[in-house]
Amino acid sequence: MNQQPNFTVVDEEANGTDTYLRVEQGGIDILIMDLSMPPGESGLITTQRIHEKYPDVRILILSMHEEQEYINKSIHNGAMSYILKSSSDVELIKGLQALSNGENYIDDNIMLTKTDVQEINSDGVDVNLKGYNGLSKREREVFPLIALGYSNKEIASQLFISTKTVEAHKANIMRKLTLTTRADLVRYAIHHNLIDL
Repeated sequence: MNQQPNFTVVDEEANGTDTYLRVEQGGIDILIMDLSMPPGESGLITTQRIHEKYPDVRILILSMHEEQEYINKSIHNGAMSYILKSSSDVELIKGLQALSNGENYIDDNIMLTKTDVQEINSDGVDVNLKGYNGLSKREREVFPLIALGYSNKEIASQLFISTKTVEAHKANIMRKLTLTTRADLVRYAIHHNLIDL
Protein backbone atom coordinates (compact mmCIF):
# COMPACT_ATOMS: atom_id res chain seq x y z
CA MET A 1 0.00 0.00 0.00
CA ASN A 2 2.83 2.40 0.84
CA GLN A 3 4.03 2.05 -2.77
CA GLN A 4 0.97 3.98 -3.94
CA PRO A 5 1.66 7.67 -4.50
CA ASN A 6 -0.70 9.97 -2.55
CA PHE A 7 -1.47 7.26 0.02
CA THR A 8 0.34 6.68 3.31
CA VAL A 9 -0.37 3.90 5.78
CA VAL A 10 -0.50 5.61 9.17
CA ASP A 11 -1.45 2.64 11.35
CA GLU A 12 -2.69 -0.95 11.56
CA GLU A 13 -4.97 -2.54 14.14
CA ALA A 14 -5.99 -6.16 14.68
CA ASN A 15 -9.60 -5.89 15.83
CA GLY A 16 -12.70 -3.71 15.79
CA THR A 17 -12.30 -2.22 19.26
CA ASP A 18 -8.70 -1.13 18.64
CA THR A 19 -9.64 0.18 15.19
CA TYR A 20 -12.39 2.33 16.68
CA LEU A 21 -10.06 3.64 19.41
CA ARG A 22 -7.43 4.49 16.76
CA VAL A 23 -9.97 6.36 14.59
CA GLU A 24 -10.98 8.27 17.73
CA GLN A 25 -7.40 9.63 17.94
CA GLY A 26 -7.83 11.30 14.53
CA GLY A 27 -5.63 11.61 11.45
CA ILE A 28 -7.43 8.88 9.47
CA ASP A 29 -8.98 9.83 6.11
CA ILE A 30 -9.53 6.37 4.65
CA LEU A 31 -9.94 3.17 6.64
CA ILE A 32 -9.44 -0.22 4.96
CA MET A 33 -11.16 -2.82 7.09
CA ASP A 34 -12.06 -6.50 7.04
CA LEU A 35 -15.40 -7.76 8.32
CA SER A 36 -13.87 -10.71 10.21
CA MET A 37 -11.42 -9.61 12.88
CA PRO A 38 -11.68 -12.30 15.54
CA PRO A 39 -11.73 -12.24 18.43
CA GLY A 40 -13.83 -9.10 18.60
CA GLU A 41 -16.94 -7.38 17.41
CA SER A 42 -18.14 -7.98 13.87
CA GLY A 43 -16.68 -5.58 11.30
CA LEU A 44 -20.25 -4.68 10.32
CA ILE A 45 -20.79 -3.26 13.80
CA THR A 46 -17.42 -1.49 13.87
CA THR A 47 -18.27 0.07 10.49
CA GLN A 48 -21.59 1.32 11.85
CA ARG A 49 -20.05 2.72 15.05
CA ILE A 50 -17.25 4.53 13.20
CA HIS A 51 -19.61 5.90 10.55
CA GLU A 52 -22.08 7.19 13.14
CA LYS A 53 -19.41 8.99 15.19
CA TYR A 54 -16.87 9.88 12.47
CA PRO A 55 -18.82 10.25 9.20
CA ASP A 56 -15.82 11.95 7.51
CA VAL A 57 -13.72 8.77 7.75
CA ARG A 58 -14.16 6.96 4.43
CA ILE A 59 -14.46 3.24 4.99
CA LEU A 60 -13.38 0.62 2.45
CA ILE A 61 -14.29 -2.98 3.26
CA LEU A 62 -11.80 -5.53 1.93
CA SER A 63 -13.33 -8.92 2.61
CA MET A 64 -13.48 -12.56 1.60
CA HIS A 65 -17.27 -12.41 2.21
CA GLU A 66 -18.94 -12.49 -1.19
CA GLU A 67 -22.45 -12.99 0.22
CA GLN A 68 -24.80 -10.19 -0.80
CA GLU A 69 -26.05 -9.83 2.77
CA TYR A 70 -22.59 -8.76 3.98
CA ILE A 71 -22.10 -6.38 1.06
CA ASN A 72 -25.51 -4.72 1.51
CA LYS A 73 -25.16 -4.44 5.28
CA SER A 74 -21.66 -2.98 5.04
CA ILE A 75 -22.78 -0.23 2.69
CA HIS A 76 -25.96 0.33 4.69
CA ASN A 77 -23.80 0.70 7.82
CA GLY A 78 -21.66 3.39 6.22
CA ALA A 79 -18.91 1.78 4.11
CA MET A 80 -18.24 3.75 0.91
CA SER A 81 -16.50 0.89 -0.85
CA TYR A 82 -16.60 -2.91 -0.84
CA ILE A 83 -13.77 -4.88 -2.45
CA LEU A 84 -13.45 -8.67 -2.56
CA LYS A 85 -10.16 -10.18 -1.40
CA SER A 86 -10.42 -12.55 -4.38
CA SER A 87 -10.26 -9.60 -6.82
CA SER A 88 -7.08 -8.18 -8.31
CA ASP A 89 -5.16 -5.35 -6.62
CA VAL A 90 -6.43 -3.09 -9.40
CA GLU A 91 -9.88 -3.17 -7.74
CA LEU A 92 -8.43 -2.08 -4.42
CA ILE A 93 -6.57 0.80 -6.07
CA LYS A 94 -9.73 1.86 -7.95
CA GLY A 95 -11.61 1.78 -4.65
CA LEU A 96 -8.99 3.91 -2.89
CA GLN A 97 -8.88 6.43 -5.71
CA ALA A 98 -12.68 6.74 -5.70
CA LEU A 99 -12.73 7.24 -1.93
CA SER A 100 -10.00 9.88 -2.10
CA ASN A 101 -12.33 11.77 -4.49
CA GLY A 102 -15.23 11.33 -2.10
CA GLU A 103 -16.96 8.79 -4.37
CA ASN A 104 -18.38 5.36 -3.55
CA TYR A 105 -16.93 2.30 -5.27
CA ILE A 106 -18.19 -1.26 -5.48
CA ASP A 107 -15.91 -4.01 -6.78
CA ASP A 108 -16.55 -4.70 -10.50
CA ASN A 109 -17.08 -8.37 -9.62
CA ILE A 110 -20.10 -7.51 -7.45
CA MET A 111 -23.52 -7.16 -9.03
CA LEU A 112 -26.02 -5.01 -7.16
CA THR A 113 -29.67 -5.63 -8.06
CA LYS A 114 -32.56 -3.23 -7.46
CA THR A 115 -33.46 -5.25 -4.36
CA ASP A 116 -29.90 -4.85 -3.04
CA VAL A 117 -30.07 -1.07 -3.51
CA GLN A 118 -33.40 -1.01 -1.65
CA GLU A 119 -31.87 -3.00 1.21
CA ILE A 120 -28.88 -0.66 1.35
CA ASN A 121 -31.08 2.44 1.42
CA SER A 122 -33.69 1.07 3.81
CA ASP A 123 -33.73 2.29 7.36
CA GLY A 124 -34.74 -1.22 8.34
CA VAL A 125 -33.48 -1.31 11.89
CA ASP A 126 -33.35 -4.98 12.72
CA VAL A 127 -36.21 -5.39 15.20
CA ASN A 128 -34.19 -7.91 17.20
CA LEU A 129 -31.44 -5.34 17.58
CA LYS A 130 -33.70 -2.67 19.05
CA GLY A 131 -32.13 -3.26 22.46
CA TYR A 132 -28.59 -3.19 21.09
CA ASN A 133 -29.28 0.00 19.14
CA GLY A 134 -30.40 1.58 22.41
CA LEU A 135 -26.94 1.10 23.97
CA SER A 136 -24.74 4.17 24.40
CA LYS A 137 -21.47 4.59 22.50
CA ARG A 138 -19.46 3.44 25.53
CA GLU A 139 -21.78 0.49 26.19
CA ARG A 140 -21.26 -0.65 22.58
CA GLU A 141 -17.50 -0.54 23.15
CA VAL A 142 -17.76 -2.56 26.37
CA PHE A 143 -20.28 -5.07 24.97
CA PRO A 144 -17.98 -7.21 22.74
CA LEU A 145 -15.27 -7.27 25.40
CA ILE A 146 -17.70 -8.66 27.99
CA ALA A 147 -18.99 -11.18 25.44
CA LEU A 148 -15.42 -12.32 24.73
CA GLY A 149 -14.79 -12.93 28.42
CA TYR A 150 -12.46 -10.07 29.30
CA SER A 151 -12.41 -9.23 33.02
CA ASN A 152 -13.62 -5.84 34.27
CA LYS A 153 -9.99 -4.93 34.96
CA GLU A 154 -8.89 -5.85 31.41
CA ILE A 155 -11.79 -3.91 29.88
CA ALA A 156 -11.01 -0.91 32.10
CA SER A 157 -7.35 -0.81 31.04
CA GLN A 158 -8.15 -1.31 27.35
CA LEU A 159 -10.71 1.53 27.28
CA PHE A 160 -8.90 3.75 29.81
CA ILE A 161 -11.82 3.82 32.26
CA SER A 162 -12.22 2.65 35.87
CA THR A 163 -13.44 -0.84 36.80
CA LYS A 164 -16.38 0.83 38.58
CA THR A 165 -17.38 2.43 35.27
CA VAL A 166 -17.09 -0.95 33.51
CA GLU A 167 -19.39 -2.48 36.14
CA ALA A 168 -21.93 0.32 35.62
CA HIS A 169 -21.84 -0.16 31.83
CA LYS A 170 -22.20 -3.92 32.29
CA ALA A 171 -25.27 -3.47 34.50
CA ASN A 172 -26.83 -1.04 32.00
CA ILE A 173 -26.19 -3.40 29.08
CA MET A 174 -27.78 -6.35 30.90
CA ARG A 175 -30.78 -4.21 31.86
CA LYS A 176 -31.28 -2.71 28.37
CA LEU A 177 -31.00 -6.11 26.67
CA THR A 178 -33.04 -7.83 29.41
CA LEU A 179 -30.33 -10.44 29.98
CA THR A 180 -29.50 -12.03 33.33
CA THR A 181 -26.19 -13.87 32.90
CA ARG A 182 -22.99 -13.43 30.90
CA ALA A 183 -23.89 -16.65 29.06
CA ASP A 184 -27.12 -14.94 27.90
CA LEU A 185 -25.06 -12.00 26.69
CA VAL A 186 -22.68 -14.28 24.78
CA ARG A 187 -25.64 -16.09 23.16
CA TYR A 188 -27.18 -12.72 22.22
CA ALA A 189 -23.88 -11.52 20.71
CA ILE A 190 -23.39 -14.70 18.65
CA HIS A 191 -27.05 -14.93 17.59
CA HIS A 192 -27.00 -11.37 16.25
CA ASN A 193 -23.54 -11.68 14.63
CA LEU A 194 -22.19 -8.91 16.88
CA ILE A 195 -18.88 -10.67 17.54
CA ASP A 196 -16.44 -12.90 15.66
CA LEU A 197 -14.99 -15.73 17.70
